[in-house]
Amino acid sequence: MVDHGHSPQEISARIAAPPGRGVLRDVIYGAIDGSVTTFAIVAGVAGAGLSPFVIVALGLANVLADGFSMAAGNYSGTKAELDNLKRLRRVEERHIEDFPEGERGEVREILRLKGLTGPVLEAATEAICADKDAWINLMMEGEYGASAVDPQPMRAALATFAAFLLVGLVPLLPFLLGLASAFAISIWLTLVTFFVIGAVKSHWSLTPWWRSGAETLAIGGAAAALAYGVGSLFQV
Repeated sequence: MVDHGHSPQEISARIAAPPGRGVLRDVIYGAIDGSVTTFAIVAGVAGAGLSPFVIVALGLANVLADGFSMAAGNYSGTKAELDNLKRLRRVEERHIEDFPEGERGEVREILRLKGLTGPVLEAATEAICADKDAWINLMMEGEYGASAVDPQPMRAALATFAAFLLVGLVPLLPFLLGLASAFAISIWLTLVTFFVIGAVKSHWSLTPWWRSGAETLAIGGAAAALAYGVGSLFQV
């Protein structure tokens, strides 16, 4: 992992425009679910002994419908989070107007818990409370544990849908291409995809790539095995 720069210019630019949460969670969420659910359908239908045409039809329907559903759900959830942050800001604005001394005391307590004491604490409290935006941002973080950067619902939804769509098509590729032993190839492609998702995810964690890949492989493989087992009960 490459460290960021620490020159005065780099520090100023980075702190002035923090990136926020980003779309990592949305992409991983969409990719894993897209791969698992699509292969679950492929495995279930194959286990029931139905034709490749049925597999492709149901698989494509899942990729589009379930992908859109996940994106819409992620949009709604992120939008609700954003609306709640806006509501909390309004609450703090009103409290600052109606109870300025009480809110000033909260600022002082937040800064005290960060390690400030004595004259430095009092000076920092006065400086923060002299800037209403800085005052509210500090309260959002210290009182509610909220980030100063608002989430972006549409970006989250698009990232989820794109990841679901791209990765969800992998189990269907052998059937779309009309390959022989399509189901066996689909199994291997999907297992490799599970592992790759986990391995790539480890870039943003402290877990070794092989362990992260193995964990995701185990989760996806269990879901696929369950779907295939259920489908085989209805084999025609």
